Amino acid sequence: MKIGIIGAGNIGATLARILADAGHSVKLANSKGPETLRDIVDGTAIAAVTRDEAVKDVEVIILSVPFARNPELAPVLADVPAGVVVVDTSNYYPMRDDRIAEVEEGKPETVWSSEQIGRPLVKAWNALLSSTLSDGGSEIGSASRLAIPIAGDDIAAKSVVSGLVSETGFDAVDAGPLSDSWRFQPGTPAYCTELDAAGVATALSSADRTRAPRNRDVIMQAIIEGSVPFEREAMVASNRKMSI
Repeated sequence: MKIGIIGAGNIGATLARILADAGHSVKLANSKGPETLRDIVDGTAIAAVTRDEAVKDVEVIILSVPFARNPELAPVLADVPAGVVVVDTSNYYPMRDDRIAEVEEGKPETVWSSEQIGRPLVKAWNALLSSTLSDGGSEIGSASRLAIPIAGDDIAAKSVVSGLVSETGFDAVDAGPLSDSWRFQPGTPAYCTELDAAGVATALSSADRTRAPRNRDVIMQAIIEGSVPFEREAMVASNRKMSI
């Protein structure tokens, strides 16, 4: 499959590597230009390209940029054919993104991003740490296989994304339409808590829309202050404890 990824941070770069290793044709872009991606793509089959090149002649586009920068991609995606699946991996953190009124008032993050970009999106790969993505995947059928939620309004698009999620080492749990994607935003029990498929389904059903923003901010403050170490095991444990 031909895949373009915009955003070469921890999630975007890791997805590029895993999907390229799985045999997909992967193009990776950032906002600074392909020459700045040399350390990521050297020795791999990943092609470093511009953002405009990343969205041409592809079947799937993965957006992995900071949440507040998604609107900047509207012109980049303007001429992308309707049949191309576009995925959003971002999360809203007001201490980083500044406060966005519509999201603060309850609009699901990726619904807002979809409106800003002007095309349908599938939300995926947002509810796991980059270290979980790089090190926590396992084979289909493994007793230790973790799962992540996805959401979107197009059944066919979600099917494509579910297949790619599986290739990255995780089961995909369908959380429903994009309007229900709030169930796995930061501060909810399904967000970065490393659960199996049954556990993710339970976590999605128990999500509390009113408590999630407060949980998110408390969790992030603990990391910033250093009371929760910035490492996988501690962060997962913190999310499990505080996202209730």
